[in-house]
Amino acid sequence: MKKLLIANRGEIALRVVRTAQEMGIETVAVYAEQDRNAPYTQMADEAYLLPGDTNLQTYLNEDLIVDVAKRAGADALHPGYGFLSEFPTFAKKVIDAGITWVGPSPHVLQELGDKITACKVAQRAKVPVVPGIAEPVSDMRVLLDFANQNGYPVMMKKADGGGGRGITPIHNDDELRAFFMNHDALQGGDLGDYFIEKFVDKARHVETQSGRDAHGNFTVYSTRDCSVQRRNQKLVEEAPAPFLSGDVIAQLEGFSHRLFETAGYVGLGTCEFLVSRGKVYFMEVNPRLQVEHTVSEQVCGLDLVREQLDIADGASLTKAPEPRGHSFELRITSEDPATNLTPSSGTLEAITWPTGPGIRIDSGVEVGDTVSPKDDSMMGKVIISAQDRLSAVARVRRALREMSIEGVPTPATLFQKIFTNPEFTAEDHSFDVTTKWLERNYLNVEPKTTTTGQPASMTAPEAGGDDAEGKDRTSVETFTIEVDDKRVKLALPEGMFAGMGSAAAGSRGARRPTQPLRGQGLHDVTKQAARQNQQGAGIIVATMQAVVTRINVAEGQKVDKGDLMIVLESMKMENYVYAPAKGVVSKIMVSVADGVDPGETLVKLDIGKSDTGNSDIDKEQKGDTEHSESASAATRLAHSAENVGKQGGAA
Repeated sequence: MKKLLIANRGEIALRVVRTAQEMGIETVAVYAEQDRNAPYTQMADEAYLLPGDTNLQTYLNEDLIVDVAKRAGADALHPGYGFLSEFPTFAKKVIDAGITWVGPSPHVLQELGDKITACKVAQRAKVPVVPGIAEPVSDMRVLLDFANQNGYPVMMKKADGGGGRGITPIHNDDELRAFFMNHDALQGGDLGDYFIEKFVDKARHVETQSGRDAHGNFTVYSTRDCSVQRRNQKLVEEAPAPFLSGDVIAQLEGFSHRLFETAGYVGLGTCEFLVSRGKVYFMEVNPRLQVEHTVSEQVCGLDLVREQLDIADGASLTKAPEPRGHSFELRITSEDPATNLTPSSGTLEAITWPTGPGIRIDSGVEVGDTVSPKDDSMMGKVIISAQDRLSAVARVRRALREMSIEGVPTPATLFQKIFTNPEFTAEDHSFDVTTKWLERNYLNVEPKTTTTGQPASMTAPEAGGDDAEGKDRTSVETFTIEVDDKRVKLALPEGMFAGMGSAAAGSRGARRPTQPLRGQGLHDVTKQAARQNQQGAGIIVATMQAVVTRINVAEGQKVDKGDLMIVLESMKMENYVYAPAKGVVSKIMVSVADGVDPGETLVKLDIGKSDTGNSDIDKEQKGDTEHSESASAATRLAHSAENVGKQGGAA
């Protein structure tokens, strides 16, 4: 292996470039226009533009990337994670071009890339799966028989879903019938792409970072716990997974070995499991490197990208030593905790990463970069390691005090709450953080952000948003000043000193830009939507760039405040658009599979024209759907997608 093309962007591209250069391998980067000056393009030995305006034209363009690899003379290709990393068609094109594919074979990608076929692999490997029917189901009677035999709740899952997408929990026969009828009426098809599973209650998401080489050697580099999730997407990961019995660890490692052997897997990958009450259930295999590979590196002391490259080059893997110490990874995303971690965008005005012992920063952004709604909102990762879990928790708290990012929101304040919560920081087996722990404790609990299930600034006056009181949330900026020689921080309305030039200095003494941020942020879009609603038009708009995956209403239909109207998918997460007030749907402006931009109109609603109501909806918005027995089956079904119970798997 002499020259490696990295078919990705951002921090993972930079991560691979660094290891390849340490190994003496030349590197080739590819970039879309918005990434022209990104750090990874500067560090790579060569970089090639991918012309186009969308990911489909650039980072998802299989033929273009293979052509670039040939043009650059690359003899190997690393796909990173996301984008084309799990596409068997892409892997085959790379191999057919005579280029080494850094990953499992196209056949393995085919078998493990679909939940139904992956469950069949698990069954052949004699690895226990969650009770379910491992075939697409389109017969209502078969679904009812399964649910009544295994008991409610159950889940309907799309075969090609991932990271919590396409999952709907069902609590009784009426909801199952409603799901069946709703899917057929609104989605224009039968249930041929769905399968059914038993709903596992109070489960931890535990995984193994595993590797197998072409010589049949296998190792588990570490276990990981990834239970701190929102919308079934991981936010905090740690290694090794804490407080597991020796029997459970042996099951996790043994099952992973059998899965890799049965599939004929060569390369690094992650086996994901649900652990509930001492039982281990297979969930899926991620046939690639994962975002959270960093915590496994920290506790096993090995460079996992080097392991990937060595295995792809025909060498033997390195047997992992016993884990040492403990490591946490915090995903630094552009998401706002004040609006249920809704993805946002904007320009990075200032970044101060924490430093010191045990801290590693994997980032692909710099001051001045724009966080685009076209891509994943993750800007970087903070990895904190120490000699044990308790010491690592203390180090995380210190790191969060040092970290400062301006220009876009981040989950930093939420991390501070998590790492001071005694349930999370428990020092013994009383630790009981499951996959819905974060959502139950910290999301959908503030009245202003749960009135309709969407950010408060999106709600119409009738729905009780900020603008209902004639007020608009004011952004503030922080300045460091001295009073009687004592250093203090002063918070003032943003823009108060606009136009004063160099007289206004920002926090940490840096000059603040007087120009508006490049690109429109989420807050601007939502304020605009609120103003439209104030003018009497029930205009429901998208808060982010996304794809419409479900439409739950029809024109002329009466809706109550809080009814689910549209489901959007953005950055691998489902986002739910609810009716901000009682009314009648006058116009649906989008169709399933349409791409939408921030501020684009989804639905027009004639507010106040409905004479129906449901007093249970507001109660249901305040907690998990399984705790609200008084709501109708149709209403509970509409809301259950957001509260995907206690089970989830995040990419």
